[in-house]
Amino acid sequence: MEKFFSTLKTELVSRNSWRTKEDAENALFTYIDGWYNPTDQQKLGLLSLDEYEANYYQQVPAGTG
Repeated sequence: MEKFFSTLKTELVSRNSWRTKEDAENALFTYIDGWYNPTDQQKLGLLSLDEYEANYYQQVPAGTG
């Protein structure tokens, strides 16, 4: 989570200001849904976090993960 908030602060918050709370919420949603999530999913082979984790534990020998 620290990486996410650091990236959010660097990429979105420090570069913008908003007139209303609604404008800020819309910008946050657009950032997460439009950039952060797709980028993260590409790193995970376009799998959801749950799918990626399930695949990981299927491949790791019992007791080592």
